[in-house]
Amino acid sequence: MSRQSEQVLAEALSLPPIERAEIVEKLLSGFEFSERRTIDELWAKEAESRIDAYEQGEIATIPAKEVFEKIEQRKG
Repeated sequence: MSRQSEQVLAEALSLPPIERAEIVEKLLSGFEFSERRTIDELWAKEAESRIDAYEQGEIATIPAKEVFEKIEQRKG
């Protein structure tokens, strides 16, 4: 990896989790490949399935704040 790439990566890793996730999504969306549509459709079905399970009381939620705090604790 080039020095510039390493610098960009270091800066990205220092961002809050939500901003890092946004960067990842934007980077990945820059790749075009034949399976992309299929993968997107599968993720959409998975998301709908999880929403249905939540609405039917089959799964519980965890506040995002707790999730991101745990992520930050693991980093440190």
